[in-house]
Amino acid sequence: MNILLKIARASILEQFEGKTLINKKELIKEYPFLKEKRATFVTLKIENRLRGCIGSILPRMTLIDDVIYNAKEAAFSDPRFSPLTKEEYDKIKIEISLLTIPQKLEYKDIDDLKDKIIPHKHGVILALGGYQATFLPSVWEELPKFELFFGHLCQKASMREDCLKYSPTIYTYETQTIKEI
Repeated sequence: MNILLKIARASILEQFEGKTLINKKELIKEYPFLKEKRATFVTLKIENRLRGCIGSILPRMTLIDDVIYNAKEAAFSDPRFSPLTKEEYDKIKIEISLLTIPQKLEYKDIDDLKDKIIPHKHGVILALGGYQATFLPSVWEELPKFELFFGHLCQKASMREDCLKYSPTIYTYETQTIKEI
């Protein structure tokens, strides 16, 4: 799976070099799993601080194309950050999360939801009234308490911190994560 990290890094470098560095046909020949349809998130960090994170919730393209697209988007189009600079490129650590298909989670109330959510295992999609946001399972490391995690997720979805009392639709997914050390 380290090939995914190499692909992500090379796709960002392509923007700085102004030329193609990835031979998709050769890579797929050598690593056939790259042609599977998969959803990924690419996270960039500098000194363990978020520098960009963009991803796909559902598999819409091949794994290789999803990683290339999300790596470039995380580096140059995450609205929370200015585009990555060449100087920063040498400092970034890349993390790739491969997502399972999200599953709708049926729950009766907040306590029932609390019983069904598994911190550090579940990524969560919260949707209500046309608003939606997701947190990867790794976000539990920064927001380890249920109330904190969901309060921030509600805010990320442009809703009030207490949006759970309005019974939003909840989907969960899991990830397989690989990262540069």
